[in-house]
Amino acid sequence: MSFEGKTAWITGASSGIGAALARDWAARGAHVILSGRDEARLAEVAAGLGTDTLILPFDVRDEAAMQSATEKAIGWKGNVDIFVANAGISQRSPAVDTSMQVYRDIIEIDLTAQIAATQALLPHFAERGDGHLLFISSIAGKVGVPMRTAYCAAKHGLIGYADALRGELSRSDIGVHVVCPGSVATDVSRNALTSDGSKRGRSDKVIDNGIRPEDAARRIVDAVAEGQREIIVAEGMEEAMGEMRRTPDALFDQVAAMVASGYMEKMQAEE
Repeated sequence: MSFEGKTAWITGASSGIGAALARDWAARGAHVILSGRDEARLAEVAAGLGTDTLILPFDVRDEAAMQSATEKAIGWKGNVDIFVANAGISQRSPAVDTSMQVYRDIIEIDLTAQIAATQALLPHFAERGDGHLLFISSIAGKVGVPMRTAYCAAKHGLIGYADALRGELSRSDIGVHVVCPGSVATDVSRNALTSDGSKRGRSDKVIDNGIRPEDAARRIVDAVAEGQREIIVAEGMEEAMGEMRRTPDALFDQVAAMVASGYMEKMQAEE
């Protein structure tokens, strides 16, 4: 499919996978909306895109700001065709040492805020009946990875929300895509929270030697164009782990068949 003239809105767009997705979609002719907390860094990304770009800075935890940004995003070109729930933060700490506030913060940023942003846009997508919703989860959203208990909980939850939403929307032309990256060469480890909520401040060798963000973005956008519902972007052992836990397309189809047979209407009639 062509993305020419489409509008893509990306959260967490100031660096890493988010910025790389912005560059890839811009290169394919899309208009791009960039969101994140750092307006100056968003402006740097926008300056290199060479396409119509709108900067909407806000903290994903600020629901009022997010609602306002949603209205501006829709109003900019009249629609949003692609939404990428990408904002997030990781973790590097053993569960036994980790404060509950770290769990609350990571789940709020990586899960609750992403659901809230999607819910705000959902009426717009439902009214149009088409478009693409992308949820950037992780291999850690498929496999429990030590030192990331909060992160795994949030990313597993994001997949659960996305999969259920895909079933509900299966009678429309709205594509719901779950993206599970492995190690990508970003600042994810450097920015990860430790047991007391402070930033780790250093990276991992496996992250530094990971997939280049540009390569990850190209693989993601190509997979969206192909209509893939679950997109694993990883290499080596991480790819093998993700493939072992990949949800079969037949299961997605089974859920869609349930919806097509009137499952939701029957459930609502029983209330």
